[in-house]
Amino acid sequence: MNLNHKKIKTLGELKAAGYQSKSIKDELRENLREKIKNGDETFQGVWGYEDSVIPELERAILSRHNINLLGLRGQAKTRLARLMVHLLDEWIPFVEGSEINDDPLKPMSRYSRELIKEKGDDTPISWLHREERFYEKLATPDVTVADLIGDVDPIKAANLKLSYADDRVIHFGMIPRANRCIFVINELPDLQARIQVSLFNILEEGDIQIRGFKLRLPLDIQFVFTANPEDYTNRGSIVTPLKDRIGSQILTHYPDDIVTARKITEQESKLDKRQTDAVYVPDIAKDLLEQISFEARNSEYVDAKSGVSARTSISAFENLLSTAERRALLNGAEKTMVRLSDFVGVVPAITGKIELVYEGEQEGADAVAAILIDDAVKSLFPEYFPKIEKLKKKDAETPYDELVHWFFQGEGFELLDDFTDEEYKRALDRIPQLNQLIKQYQPDFPEADVYFLKELLLWGLVAHKKLSKNRFSEGYQFKDLYGSFISGL
Repeated sequence: MNLNHKKIKTLGELKAAGYQSKSIKDELRENLREKIKNGDETFQGVWGYEDSVIPELERAILSRHNINLLGLRGQAKTRLARLMVHLLDEWIPFVEGSEINDDPLKPMSRYSRELIKEKGDDTPISWLHREERFYEKLATPDVTVADLIGDVDPIKAANLKLSYADDRVIHFGMIPRANRCIFVINELPDLQARIQVSLFNILEEGDIQIRGFKLRLPLDIQFVFTANPEDYTNRGSIVTPLKDRIGSQILTHYPDDIVTARKITEQESKLDKRQTDAVYVPDIAKDLLEQISFEARNSEYVDAKSGVSARTSISAFENLLSTAERRALLNGAEKTMVRLSDFVGVVPAITGKIELVYEGEQEGADAVAAILIDDAVKSLFPEYFPKIEKLKKKDAETPYDELVHWFFQGEGFELLDDFTDEEYKRALDRIPQLNQLIKQYQPDFPEADVYFLKELLLWGLVAHKKLSKNRFSEGYQFKDLYGSFISGL
C-alpha cells in the first residue's frame, strides 16, 4: 500500500487513509510475488546463484521462513541478506518516539499503548524507510543476552523514580529494537549456546524474559542467520532446538566458472578511475587471475574447509592494477598494460586470504602463492597452445623444441619489473620462436594482448618443466632447464 508518508502525521489520518497492518514476512512475500510476476530481477548484482541459491531463497521468503545461509566465507551470504531490504515496502508508519517501531494499529510497548490511550487519533506518527530496517550483529563469544534482548536500566529507574518491578525500567536490546525489520546474525555458531537458547521463544512465540520480567512482545522480525560449515567442528555449533526453529537452511557456493567469477571481481573491485584509464588489462590476464582462486580451492596446500573467499580475487585484481600503475608512474608513462610478471604483486593478496594446511605451512605462504600462480598458468596454457604431454617417446618432436633450443644456446633471458612498455616488448620480440608459435597457434589473437600471451607461453614451458624461471630482486630470469642445471654444478 503506497501511502503519502509526507502528509500523514497522526493516527487518525493513518486510519482515514485505510492503512492496514501487515507483518514483515507478509510484506516480503507480497512484494516478491509482484517482482516474480513482473519478471523483475529480485537479487541484483549476485552472480552464479540464478539457478541454485536464489530460487531457494525466494521459496523460503514465499514460505515466510526465518532463514539460515550456510556456506564458506566470501560466498555473498551477507550481501543476499542486505538485498532482501529491497523487497520491503518503501515506508512504514510507527508510533513517534517508540523504541521498538510500534505499529500504530497494533502497539506492543507500554509507552505506545499509553500514548495512544491518552491522545487517541491525535497520536503522532513517524515513518521508517526500508533502508533503515536492516539490523546486523556479528555473533562473537562475548555477546550477551543484554546486548540482544535487553536489561534493567538503573539510571532510567532512578530518573523516572520507578521501582525495579516496573517494566518501564527495561532498556531494550538489539532484537526488540529491530521490530518490523530484517535482523541478521552473522556466524551464528559463534554465539554461546545459552545465548542461542534465549532466541528460542523469540522465534516461536515472541516472549522475551529480562531479569525476571516476562514480557509478551510478539516481535515481528525477519531473521536471517549466516553460518560457516567449518564452525560446526572448529568453534561452536547451532544448538539443535534453534536449528529446528529456523524454517529454511540454504547452502551457498563459490562460482562454478571463470566468467561468473570475473563478473563478481569486476563488480566488487574498488578502483580509481585514473587507474582504470591508465592500465590496460588483457582478457587473458583476468582469466588467469580468477584461475588462481580455482587452483587454491583444489590445492593440497590450502585448507579446503576454510574456503577461498571471492575477496581473494577482488584484492588480487586491485593489487595487479596497482603493480602496473606503480611501474608506469616510476617510468613517467601515461599508460601501460598488465604483464604476467606483474602477478608478483598479487602475492600479498593471496597470502593474506588463504588458510594453509600443515604441508602448506612447511612450504611457506609466499611459496604456496607462487605455486598457485604457476598452476593457474598450467591450467590456462592448453586453451591457447598444444598440450605438453608428460610421457612421450624419447626422441618425439614437440612444437616447442626450437624455442627450448633457443634458450639452450643462449645465456638466458631477463624481464625486469621496471622495463618501460617499449623495452618490455623489445625484449620479448628478441625471441623469434615466440613470434612463430603465436603466428601458428593464435594468428587472430588481439594485438594488444599478444605480449601477455608470449609471457604465458614462457611461463607455461616453465610450469611443464621445459624451461627454468628464477625470481631476483629486479625481475624474472628464464633459462634452459639443463643449461642452468649444468651451470649450477
